[in-house]
Amino acid sequence: MIEPDLRLRAVVPAPLKVTYEALTDPAALRVWLAEHAEVDLPGRYEFWGRFTPDGAEPHQRVLHVDERTIRFAWTVDGVETTSQFEVAEDEDGTLVTLSQTDLPSFEEILADTAGPRGALQTFWTLAIANLADYLAGREPTPKCDFTSAELRASVVIDATPDEVFDSMTQAEQYRKWSGANVDIEPYVGGRFAMGGFDLDPGGIKFVEFEPGRKATLRFADGVTSSWELEGSDGKTRLTSTQSGFDPTNPPYPGWAGWLSGLAALRRYHELPQWRPIWREIEIAGVPAGMFAADE
Repeated sequence: MIEPDLRLRAVVPAPLKVTYEALTDPAALRVWLAEHAEVDLPGRYEFWGRFTPDGAEPHQRVLHVDERTIRFAWTVDGVETTSQFEVAEDEDGTLVTLSQTDLPSFEEILADTAGPRGALQTFWTLAIANLADYLAGREPTPKCDFTSAELRASVVIDATPDEVFDSMTQAEQYRKWSGANVDIEPYVGGRFAMGGFDLDPGGIKFVEFEPGRKATLRFADGVTSSWELEGSDGKTRLTSTQSGFDPTNPPYPGWAGWLSGLAALRRYHELPQWRPIWREIEIAGVPAGMFAADE
């Protein structure tokens, strides 16, 4: 047992045995988790590369393995953390629980002073979202490249630009697919507040807003986040870009979090019987009200 700072529980659409294989097959890991992976259990469970925080080389060490659990030490930025996967049968597939210790404080992450460990929460959120899509036979969402200062990604969504735009700018829809509590004023000069206006009364505002085509948000520190939508044959190519940050310290935690949001947005529009994959998200230090389930 470990006492985590992060616990994610998600249901993925595959039997337990198939899910466990996806967690332990290096070829599968190279699709949904990391650029490089090598596994030889019970002795070796390693992943590294540009899609892994502090990933120039592998830094994992196996602590425990059984037919339902993989626990390993993972040294990130000189700090030894502990990560654990657990799988359990669920009526909708398999319940995957990811636990992670030794996260920086929420304040450090917001201030961009947490280093590579600051991206662990959103790294795992995106990884599990991609695991779910991998097991469903869907194309994974682009991963965060922790070696690049260019934060840009495109996805194709099987919905019209107007439908996609509305789901990104109407608070009720945004809460539904993202699981995050959010307040949105959908116009130029309007506010966009993660956690709602009580937690963030005005730090993010729309500086561009063209329904069905484009929106740009500017953060209090000058960073901008842009969404461009291009329609074709009833589908939408959505291109997201972040800019205006210090190129020596890209905001990887927020960018990886947005990419995991794109995975949820794609499922929301594309799955006929859509349901969120998340059963539980627990993050130490996150203010109450950040997630829609808190209300």
